[in-house]
Amino acid sequence: MRAIIVDPSAPAALRLAEVAQPVAGPSQVLLDVHHTSVNYGDLNDARSGRVAPGAVLGSDAAGVVARGAADGSGPAAGTRVVALGTATWAQLSAVEVGALAVVPPSVDLAETAALPVAGIAALRALRAAGPVLGKRVLITGASGGVGRFAVQLAVRAGAHVIASVGSVARGEALVKTGADEVVVGLNGIDQPVDAVLDTVGGPQLVAAWNLLAPGGSLQSIGWTSGKPAVFPPYSTVGAPKSLTSFLIEGEVSADLATLVRLVAEGRLTAEVGWRGPWEQVAVAAEAMLGRRVNGKAVLDVVPATS
Repeated sequence: MRAIIVDPSAPAALRLAEVAQPVAGPSQVLLDVHHTSVNYGDLNDARSGRVAPGAVLGSDAAGVVARGAADGSGPAAGTRVVALGTATWAQLSAVEVGALAVVPPSVDLAETAALPVAGIAALRALRAAGPVLGKRVLITGASGGVGRFAVQLAVRAGAHVIASVGSVARGEALVKTGADEVVVGLNGIDQPVDAVLDTVGGPQLVAAWNLLAPGGSLQSIGWTSGKPAVFPPYSTVGAPKSLTSFLIEGEVSADLATLVRLVAEGRLTAEVGWRGPWEQVAVAAEAMLGRRVNGKAVLDVVPATS
């Protein structure tokens, strides 16, 4: 089968190649991947040297079950699903039944490909921040995939949402998404915030920490800046507040099903800022790294209308 593999000599360190088909375990379905999406973590892994050349990357997938799980669990062959897996930048992917959700006919499969990593990260980080009804929630990197989901979910939870973006242009659509305030960087935030969902890291994480009210929490979801965060002496001395690291762990099927249901009901939108054939993965990568994609970048593995 064909897959996108790590190749340090290729543009964006990625290229299409022929690889062996995956072998599904007893509790895994074999998924015929129609669409996948690009996450910053994938791009960092490809260029980092930590991943061996020839490895298949990718975590998001939407498609049709080609073969059901051998143990009889999960959806049957022919079912449309969205999944969080590994090595999903491929024509076929073996996915645990606890890592997928059924997609109803009314929902575009390509749109759901944007949900797994970004949507689950936003949902779980917001949940970890605790009840936010009436509270001030700062979301950094708000024009990106995680950020846009986080803005929508926080608004639905009744928070006063402050969306931080890198430029005025990247924040234009977030007011329509429901953000109460849209700021460039952290400029103009003159009151403490009760929770921070941070995807940027670096100096902005330090500045966001300083904005936290006593008892507040900062969820560190990502680090797109690639810059170190240096806390001045005594930054952590004072009224109690917390900084928590984040990782998606355990079964995700229930959270994925929640996200799919919200999309189906029109209460959550997966904004796809770039979409094209997977042969153009290097173009998508360059657009993302150049901060030219609002929302998610989706790759079409097969030219599908589903």
